[in-house]
Order: sequence, then C-alpha cells, then structure tokens
Amino acid sequence: MVPALHLSDVATLTLDPIGPRAGATRGEPVESGVVLFEDAHLEAGVWECTPGCFPSRREGYREAVTILAGRGVLRDADGTEHPVEPGVALALPEGWSGEWDITETVRKFYVVTYSEPREKSSTP
Repeated sequence: MVPALHLSDVATLTLDPIGPRAGATRGEPVESGVVLFEDAHLEAGVWECTPGCFPSRREGYREAVTILAGRGVLRDADGTEHPVEPGVALALPEGWSGEWDITETVRKFYVVTYSEPREKSSTP
C-alpha cells in the first residue's frame, strides 16, 4: 500500500530558496519552492515568486495550479490575460507559452505531469 500525502496548510509551508528568476523583463523576481511528491511521471509542490515579469512555457509537460496567495496576471502568448489571485485554478497545457506578471508575491500549489518519464528534479 502507498500512503496518501497530506499537508494541513501549504499556504504557510516553509519553502527552499531557488534564486533570481532568469529572463525577467521587469523587476527582479526571486523564486522559492518545495517539491512535495515526485516520480517519473508526476511532480507536486509549492512555488512562490516575488513581483516581476518573466516569460514562461510548458514543453514536455503540463501543469495544473491553484493560487494560494498573491496577485498578478498570467498572460498567454496571444495577449489573453488570466487574473492571478487566491482561489484561482489554472491549467497550462503542454505547448503553452506566455508570461507571469506578478504584482504581489504569488504562491501556488502545482501538479505537473510529464509527457515522457524523467529523472527526479530538485526545482519546482
């Protein structure tokens, strides 16, 4: 039997520093996070980023997120804007590209599924 993973409050979970977000187009966003579960096909964790704007894409994986804290906009490559605020859920399909425009430090719970089996990662 494999037990379920249960965390009572991911909104206040202590995260590990990742560092400055590469490729920022505005500000100096800094990331932190923690991987809560991972195997060859799936990863789940919590990610946080301070204000700033940076490009993002999903290649080789898809991601579902629930915003726990913060504010901003997730902007698709075609300019469509999706508000980012607590309680919002987003699904980013494989091939998605756009940018995060964070105005208040964002924390998200995420689940990533990979198209191909992979080695374990140390960053969300």
